[in-house]
Amino acid sequence: MIRVAVVDDQTLVRQGIRSLLGLSPDIEVVAEGEDGDDALAVVAAGEVDVLLLDLRMPRRDGIATLEALRERGDEVPVLVLTTFDDDELVLRALRAGARGYLLKDVTLDQLVGAVRSLANGGTLLQPGLTDRLLRAVAGRSPTVAGFEHPTPLTSRELDVLRLMAGGYSNNEIASALHLAPGTVKNHVTNVLLKLGVRDRTRAVLRALDLGLLESP
Repeated sequence: MIRVAVVDDQTLVRQGIRSLLGLSPDIEVVAEGEDGDDALAVVAAGEVDVLLLDLRMPRRDGIATLEALRERGDEVPVLVLTTFDDDELVLRALRAGARGYLLKDVTLDQLVGAVRSLANGGTLLQPGLTDRLLRAVAGRSPTVAGFEHPTPLTSRELDVLRLMAGGYSNNEIASALHLAPGTVKNHVTNVLLKLGVRDRTRAVLRALDLGLLESP
């Protein structure tokens, strides 16, 4: 069972998400909160597998909450679920440690899929956000100290990276490139190692900063 906490300052939104996720037999909403302080308390209790977090909340907002979780060393995967699709907010949330970012107009299937992905160690960006992230960082110089010149990626690893940036799963990448899923997994691992990151979302962000992905 995947234990989920929902933190949003709107009671109706929390209740709606609880009801929708309750339709999935493998997901249970075990806690709710209305601001970042509630989120920190819920995570500290150690009973949550995935945290669903809004960004705009009173007192401690979502970005401040992500930063506080990172400073405490809490590694619970956080899925930002918000009505705000501002490019800078997306970048700030991901750089602060969010493992996924969805807008509240997603379908139930997309939401459930995202929760399951994060619970299994994956990451998820809503389709369509990647192009906007590319535009948002276009023209910026690399900002990652010590990784301005990472170990070069092979042409195949770049192919895999581009599909990762498009939100494709390993199986979808394998199908697109006519490779075995195990081979794709190895390529993804190599990309993460060479870019010095630990998950796919950060790999895409690092690649954007380093200019490895072209702006559309």
